[in-house]
Amino acid sequence: MIAARREDGVSRRRNLIVGWTLALLTIAGFAHLGLWQSRRAVEKQAMLDAAAGVLGQRVPNALALAADPARSRGYDWASGRGSFDARGALLLDNQQRNGRAGVRAYRVFLPAAGAPLLVDLGWLPLDGRRDFPSVPKPEGELELRGLLAPPPSTGIALGPALGREGQGWLLTRVDTAAIGQGLQLPALAPRVLRLDPALPLGYDRDLELLANTLPPEQHRGYALQWFALAAAVLITALILTFRKSRR
Repeated sequence: MIAARREDGVSRRRNLIVGWTLALLTIAGFAHLGLWQSRRAVEKQAMLDAAAGVLGQRVPNALALAADPARSRGYDWASGRGSFDARGALLLDNQQRNGRAGVRAYRVFLPAAGAPLLVDLGWLPLDGRRDFPSVPKPEGELELRGLLAPPPSTGIALGPALGREGQGWLLTRVDTAAIGQGLQLPALAPRVLRLDPALPLGYDRDLELLANTLPPEQHRGYALQWFALAAAVLITALILTFRKSRR
């Protein structure tokens, strides 16, 4: 009888250790996800604040600043003259606007001074057959202005960044290093020019930075959910532990 009680005690301790190990691992996982969402909220809010400061002042800089590695994650208002490269357009797939599916059109611009850079010409809709639109090259020397910004967030990079599509390329993400290699432009600037919507050039566009990704408040909401789940697991583990202890 004493041996049976000892075995029961050992079994309860073993179950308690296993249960708390699983609970703590789960809590750590939920807390990690909550912290990640919190960091993303802070990063995106800082990005929005930095861009808002630039757009509020719109102090013009040279387009050559797009190639400055020290500013590769920053925002600057820039303007300059140049012409578009003869290479075909680059279409970023899976871009939503006002609930419609489409693509975002880019072309390579050759400024009078500075490295080649991608210019965001705006959004174009796709029809039900996914026939990709034609994006003619704007001719002649042009004066461009807009927001120099990092390329859109890529998320998890799966597969090649670009592939041939007619006379141009279809992009799964805007990876300037891969695009430069694919187009044989080793000096392609790491930032893109988001054209001023007031310019009579390009397509439907704005300077919204988070059009196809989560805003900071949603990241905060997800963070709160993960922390709440972690707290729920902890409370459940405590209730089960003390309930068994009374027995």
